[in-house]
Amino acid sequence: MSELIVIAFDDEATGFELRAELVKMQGEYLIEMEDAVVVTRPSEDDIKLHQAVNLTAAGALGGGFWGTFIGLIFLNPLLGAAVGAASGALAGRLTDMGINDDFMRQTARALPPGGSAVFVLLRKLTADKVLDRLQSFQHRGRVLQTSLSQQDEDRLRDALSGTAPAAPAAPPVTGA
Repeated sequence: MSELIVIAFDDEATGFELRAELVKMQGEYLIEMEDAVVVTRPSEDDIKLHQAVNLTAAGALGGGFWGTFIGLIFLNPLLGAAVGAASGALAGRLTDMGINDDFMRQTARALPPGGSAVFVLLRKLTADKVLDRLQSFQHRGRVLQTSLSQQDEDRLRDALSGTAPAAPAAPPVTGA
């Protein structure tokens, strides 16, 4: 089951920093992401989604390849490439993978102008190591929304706020 986490920041740069750190963690196999989007709010009525993967460009590239291939079969590779690229770009533009764009825009209305939010859809994570890596974002971010358990959400909030949860008491040492 995937978990959704939304972390907000008062500036745009920190949102991109967090996404870069999450990508590093994925490269180290600490997390497995389905989607990671930075949403910025440059002004009061402007919300921009910065997808990690440009589906329009990916669709155009794939469509161009297949169009050229099919065009070779029918002896017109240039026309096939053009039609394939156009249809691939259209398909990529209409595809909404991962986190719903309308949901992100609606949630981003809570951001102040000039702020950002990182929307992350996680498949797996090594919670203790990920929380340690988020130490550099202390006092800069706040949790807007998660689908985590209450206990895990509290641990994430504590990591971002810089307040460490109370450590369990050590068992008494008995002498022999």
